[in-house]
Amino acid sequence: MQTPSADQTLLEQIRLGDRAALGQLLLKHEKRLFNTALRMVSNRDDAAEVTQEAMLKIIQHIDAYRSEAQVTTWMTRIVMNQAISRLRRRKLRDHVSLDSVRPSSDGEDQATALRRVLEDTRELGPDSDVEQSEMIHHLHTAIDRLDEDFRAVLVLRDLREMDYQQIADVLEVKVGTVKSRLFRARLALREEMQKLELSPGVYPVQDGA
Repeated sequence: MQTPSADQTLLEQIRLGDRAALGQLLLKHEKRLFNTALRMVSNRDDAAEVTQEAMLKIIQHIDAYRSEAQVTTWMTRIVMNQAISRLRRRKLRDHVSLDSVRPSSDGEDQATALRRVLEDTRELGPDSDVEQSEMIHHLHTAIDRLDEDFRAVLVLRDLREMDYQQIADVLEVKVGTVKSRLFRARLALREEMQKLELSPGVYPVQDGA
């Protein structure tokens, strides 16, 4: 008999009316939800609001959760939906802050390169190469120009490192749609980077998974 996971144990306690268990579940996943929101909206204040909105919805609907997907997938779906809604309301924004990133290393595959850029929150040091810094700037600008659906699939694949089925569960689409959207997202990102006079090879179209 398989041992219940920590999340499953908490869910059972929540179903029995233990609200403290709900607090533990939210606390356990809060940082992960915030980081997902942050990579989608690229602004810490907006990400905090998105996370709060998502957690409120989780609280409101936790009793309706029926384990059709892992609870982490279900919670990620909620925060992604909130983030996408925020982005659609913020369509007129011309530029997103590019603070607190560092350049990626040569030779990394495209998923690792993007993940490093999206994850790292440290400022560039005074000795950082100007050209690399400019590449980071352009990469963020290119990502921010993508449609919300494209940005979502890139964040889930390259930051959260989800497999195709998990992404499909989060976005509530078919696996084939995920693969197609990811390919088109990479192509769109490369085209945006080319517009910014970057090398076409900075971010290849192939998934490399």
